[in-house]
Amino acid sequence: MLEIQEKFSSNGYENIIAEAGSKNLHITEAMDKNNVIGFIAYAYNDDAVIIYDFDDGGDLYLCDGLVRSVLFKGCLKGLDSAVFEVKDKTKFARLKSLSFVKYNHKTLDNMNAKNDSIGKSINDYSKTNALPIEINDNITLNSISITEFY
Repeated sequence: MLEIQEKFSSNGYENIIAEAGSKNLHITEAMDKNNVIGFIAYAYNDDAVIIYDFDDGGDLYLCDGLVRSVLFKGCLKGLDSAVFEVKDKTKFARLKSLSFVKYNHKTLDNMNAKNDSIGKSINDYSKTNALPIEINDNITLNSISITEFY
């Protein structure tokens, strides 16, 4: 089962942290059978979640899950905007294809409304593709589990 978990050390991500220039950078990894298959690097400020980089291994569904997990955590912190500081044009294009950004704007406003659309989008998709959907305390969406440890 795929798990999305925050990593609490910077081991292996020193270059990402240096490029982002943020002292408060968070790393969340996508794990499958204890193997890292992707990550997302982000930070919080007073107004927004700032997403600096991600690696989804070319899997658009994984990209969607990683970004939505970070947006959801931002919503839990009372934030309603996200800024995508992703420098790689191919990755930025992936974000546009998933409608996280429009045109070349780097900001997603009204982030809570975007997360509210998760249920509708998933329900619409599951009707056409018969995917199992379960939303609980760990938020499991088609075998993607978002877990946060304190």
